[in-house]
Amino acid sequence: MTAPAAQPPGTESPGAERRWLTRGVGGIGAASLLSDVGHEVPTALLPSLLTSALGAPAAALGLIEGVSDGLAGAARVAGGALADDPARRRRVAVGGYTATAVLSSLTGAATAVWQVGLLRAGAWAARGLRVPARNALLADVVDPSAYGRAYGFERMMDNLGAIVGPLLALGLVAAVGVRWAIGLSVIPGLLAAAAIVYAIRHAPRLERREHVPIRIRVRPVLRGQLGRLLAAVACFEVGNVAATLLILRATELLTPGHGAKTATTIALGLYTLYNVTATVASLPAGKVADWLGPSGPTRVLSAGVALFAAAYAGFALTDSNLFALALPFAAAGVAIGCVETAQHSAVAALAPADVRGSAFGLLAAIQAFGNLAASGIAGALWTVVSPAAAFTYLTAWMLISLAGLVLAARRPQAQGSL
Repeated sequence: MTAPAAQPPGTESPGAERRWLTRGVGGIGAASLLSDVGHEVPTALLPSLLTSALGAPAAALGLIEGVSDGLAGAARVAGGALADDPARRRRVAVGGYTATAVLSSLTGAATAVWQVGLLRAGAWAARGLRVPARNALLADVVDPSAYGRAYGFERMMDNLGAIVGPLLALGLVAAVGVRWAIGLSVIPGLLAAAAIVYAIRHAPRLERREHVPIRIRVRPVLRGQLGRLLAAVACFEVGNVAATLLILRATELLTPGHGAKTATTIALGLYTLYNVTATVASLPAGKVADWLGPSGPTRVLSAGVALFAAAYAGFALTDSNLFALALPFAAAGVAIGCVETAQHSAVAALAPADVRGSAFGLLAAIQAFGNLAASGIAGALWTVVSPAAAFTYLTAWMLISLAGLVLAARRPQAQGSL
């Protein structure tokens, strides 16, 4: 079948807006929503389980989370290698969602700290394995002209799950207690696995092909424009700090005037604002990326990075005024909605089809280890120098990344490759 001719931005044919939300895209979006709801419940309740039910010190929580995050980052690289094969990526996606749901829920039955650590690490490793498979599968079920909207929809559903999950945890704890609440989280998790199966059943039928060997392919991914883009993304991720530090900044600024308890409540409200704006921004960011054509993902990514720079500068300079704090939280939420959508749609568009899984695996690893470095260094600067110094450091990385994105966008034009 002859591919339709590319249309200029803003001239999509009637009905194009309806066609991108296929059953496959809807299934993957539902899986992201349900899975996030499922694993946010045990995540929100893990501190209470460890410290109250099992009597573990706070250091145990930090060790468990650190090991789990590290395993998840390594698993994303391995998951990318597995996802290069279209048939294998489907099995990995189903298995990853199922294993994450089961292992996470089993922590509610743990009777020792080591059991919690083992189950949490296994759940996060399974979660890491499935991420490249899911992202590559999404590229299989939608036309390339709609990558932005498809990945924006998936990110919107994921962010919505991050809002619903903690609220569900609060309701379940009130109704059945901490352990049963964690155990019941298996239900949305298994529904997520079912949603992935539904998406696969509505994916294009696989052609018979030779077995693809499992190997991590980095060099083919780093060639050309995709390699330059990932270098800029790496600079961004080294400055993309965990949202917990944003909450800490708000809490410290608000405590002198409001007291510790009220300051914590307000800070969590601001974090909810962050998640809401991320949810609202994701799909429009994808629409804009599609509308702008081949350069759309890079331009939307650049806008998101610039907005992060402004947000971090705001956190460095702001005071305890509530409105002044709300602005950088909202800006950071819109920024992450733009950035995550644009990163995924750019990789889907630029990666050769036979290494698309490896490309998403490398992106996921950059995100995981970059975030770890950002939070660690910013935390050290916060303690040794000041919070303002930490956010100034993060702002600098945003500006470096922005410069890299500008170069990545201009160089292909100079070579006449666009």
